[in-house]
Amino acid sequence: MLIKDGWVLTREGEGLEFKRGYVWIEGDRIREIRSDDRRQKALEDGCTLVINARGCAVLPGMINGHSHLFQTFVRGLGEGKPLMEWLQSAVWPMATCMEEEDFYLAALIGCLENLKGGATAVIDMHYVHTTKASSDMVLQAMQDTGIRGYLCRTSADQNYHPPLMEDKDTVFKEMDRLLGRWHGRAGGRLSLMVGLLNPWACSADLVKSAVEYAGANGLRLQIHVAESDAVVEKTLKAYGLRNVDWLKEQGCLGENVQYVHGVCLEDDELEVLKEHGVSLVHCPIANMYLASGTARVTDWLARGLNVALATDGPGSNNSQDMLEVLKFTACLQKLRTMDAAALSCGQVLDMATAGGARALGRDDLGVLEEGAKADVITVRLDRMHIAPVHRIDSALVYNANGGDVDTVLVDGRVVVYQGRSTLVDEEEIRAKAQKRIAQLRRQVGL
Repeated sequence: MLIKDGWVLTREGEGLEFKRGYVWIEGDRIREIRSDDRRQKALEDGCTLVINARGCAVLPGMINGHSHLFQTFVRGLGEGKPLMEWLQSAVWPMATCMEEEDFYLAALIGCLENLKGGATAVIDMHYVHTTKASSDMVLQAMQDTGIRGYLCRTSADQNYHPPLMEDKDTVFKEMDRLLGRWHGRAGGRLSLMVGLLNPWACSADLVKSAVEYAGANGLRLQIHVAESDAVVEKTLKAYGLRNVDWLKEQGCLGENVQYVHGVCLEDDELEVLKEHGVSLVHCPIANMYLASGTARVTDWLARGLNVALATDGPGSNNSQDMLEVLKFTACLQKLRTMDAAALSCGQVLDMATAGGARALGRDDLGVLEEGAKADVITVRLDRMHIAPVHRIDSALVYNANGGDVDTVLVDGRVVVYQGRSTLVDEEEIRAKAQKRIAQLRRQVGL
């Protein structure tokens, strides 16, 4: 396969550059990236599929570092509510009434929106286990849509909504089952992760066991940390410690660990994270939507911490558009620091691509390089809301949105072409979900 005549994102030392050229793909890997018209023509004559990327930027697929795909069924119901009120009035009632087919439909929509928004990979923190196969339904949707999916099976065992709590034995018995059935499936495109909901909803025993399980099985671990002042207070009340101090006591640190949000992390906590190689996952839109606060992303980067970007769930964002996340990431840090140059476009693009890959321990994702996985997107630049283009990096960060994504490849397979899924019937899925959500809202009373 050949992607030709595009503006290809390449790395030049520590920076990023766009150069007109081609990307030659064999199987699931990038074979060659060059700017050579004669070589391009020779390759074109021998390729079975040629994608014309004229007028497009060609990027590594972005990595959505944190979502809750079931929440496509609650998007729009959280307007005007802070975190805890939003959970209690919208998320919990809907989640506990969803059936197995609902989880599949919700995840199909979420996966499609991620792909069409420029994300070739998504980490789904799935914490609703009210039906036995809800996790299987999400993984099936990931498989069917062609996305690179990380199912982060997440648990809580105290201080939370009772139907969403589990005992430790159930948690790891289910992890064993899912690992055996799904981990590495679809040619390695599907993976499992260990998830913990947050410090105050998880006992010390559960956290220690999760850390041990992740380490023994070579898995990544993700947890919500310091999302707002309110949740920090909950941890202080429960344990007399701030989030990171308590998690450190349980051994929940390391290069395989990802902390999501981190809005209220103090300087000494950041130093601990740096020392232990923990990655941070930034969800700017959700933090604004729920009025949780503004994360100190520029401080994180200045300390050398790895940062990934994420949409968070559709319930606290209303969208899964990673291109939209780029603009909010940049603008929010300008406002927080009152510095118009707080983040460069290159830094934002790096967090959305290579930053997510580093959090996953994958040096073959998030980059366009020879030998890397062929997870590639093309984004149209020849649109009225983007023209005229002075700088491609700026156009992507401040102008483009998911509607500009033209082609998406995962593992060298075209899963979106001209903005439409090549694998599933989008209209059928949308119609089924709309019909089902009307039934659920009547049932729940929302």
